[in-house]
Amino acid sequence: MSTTTDDLRRRMTSALQDGELLRLSPGLETAVVIAVGAEEFSLVFRDGGAFLEAEKSGELRLSASEEAWALTLSPPPPPRYHAFTAFQLANDEFSFAGDPKLWAQARSALERLFELVVACPPHAAPAVQRDLSQISGRYETIHVEGIAYDVFCEEAGQGIPVLFLHTAGADGRQYLGQLADLELAKRFRLIAVDMPFHGRSLPPRTWQGNPYKLTTELYRSWCSAILDKVVGEPAIVVGGSMGAAIAMVLAADCADKVRGIVAVEPPYRSKGRRNPYQNHVEVNGGLHNSSFVRGLMSPTSPEADRRRASWIYAQAAPGIYNGDLSFYSDEFDGELVAPRIDSARTPVALLSGTYDYSATPEDGARLAKLIPGSLFVTMDGLGHFPMCEHPDLFRGYLLQALDFILKADRH
Repeated sequence: MSTTTDDLRRRMTSALQDGELLRLSPGLETAVVIAVGAEEFSLVFRDGGAFLEAEKSGELRLSASEEAWALTLSPPPPPRYHAFTAFQLANDEFSFAGDPKLWAQARSALERLFELVVACPPHAAPAVQRDLSQISGRYETIHVEGIAYDVFCEEAGQGIPVLFLHTAGADGRQYLGQLADLELAKRFRLIAVDMPFHGRSLPPRTWQGNPYKLTTELYRSWCSAILDKVVGEPAIVVGGSMGAAIAMVLAADCADKVRGIVAVEPPYRSKGRRNPYQNHVEVNGGLHNSSFVRGLMSPTSPEADRRRASWIYAQAAPGIYNGDLSFYSDEFDGELVAPRIDSARTPVALLSGTYDYSATPEDGARLAKLIPGSLFVTMDGLGHFPMCEHPDLFRGYLLQALDFILKADRH
């Protein structure tokens, strides 16, 4: 047996004792053949437990070369070698065989398993003083196309307003680390909103329960109404992922309401994020979607913060994450939106994490070339959810972006 195979088996054996892995695999009955080059073994989930066995048979098969597995086991692994979902969606070194639905049913267990296999120390960052009690929450009603939406808002601090926009399928809790930041609140009025249908913002009473589908026009209208009603003055808009995409749309189409934007993990084009099992009666959406996004995070972000970040996705209503991707993955095109932004009027900062395979640093650099005068920064050691997966490390990059905008702000 090779050293790589032996190391992988040893780490898996230890990981299979993890209580969270068992919590994330209720009722899972399958076997996965793990191939390390020419060597194979089976990972078996049965009767509420999990174990390895030498028998090389199973409904599913995950294969890679010994060299690829060695990179996964290196501390820390390079991007795309760091998580199960990264193997599946963004790394051609790994191949998968078997029923896609069964892979989806096993995703939560396998994502957690490989999270433990690649475990490495958190990326060091200066400690930040925070106090959640400085945050106040309230509901506001916005009206868009004759429909009343009751949206939940949280706010802290005073000064220049900063509006935080959450990612697809999530809510404003992603920005608790920023809203609770004592020093940040001395400089800025910090505002986070749960978009309609998300988090603590309930669907409008006029909704008939039909499938939810987000469009550019609707999303832009929601954000415009929030800027008018909740913020009440032009604001710096900080958006993550889907929020980064709409921040660019706002900079292009609603420049009078925006003092500048910070696009966190901005997409160029995010094709391929759709998955039929994100909302499927035979796959637990809370288990699947929370683990799907867990693979987008950095292995060097603190485990407790990553767990909290994925928790938000476990609580989303059925079909909302998938409906958001109608805008983010299907409709938004950075190549068309970015050139329409006048950065001399609306300063733009683009922040991309090295472990994000959805909106990559290469995507951020391409967008920056289309927005002359913009600031582009690669955030080393961060993934797709830097604001909540490692808020301490993210803080320095956020301050750099905010200071850039304030220096260039024409308001």
